[in-house]
Amino acid sequence: MSKKGQKEGSLSEQLNEDVLTRLRSKKSELKQHEAERHEQERQRRLEERKKQEANKSFEELLNESELDWKTFKK
Repeated sequence: MSKKGQKEGSLSEQLNEDVLTRLRSKKSELKQHEAERHEQERQRRLEERKKQEANKSFEELLNESELDWKTFKK
């Protein structure tokens, strides 16, 4: 199409209201799905972290401890 055949103005002005409404609802739906996906990923990482914490060996727990045996030796 030539530029002379096109109407001047924005895309929203050229689309009818029904199409514009459907596009906006689809956009909000996609945003909601993305937020749900992020929340599920966060929950999965939290569960994974809890499982790792529960399965730590005594050596790992001892190495992470803030206690210093030298202070109790005196």
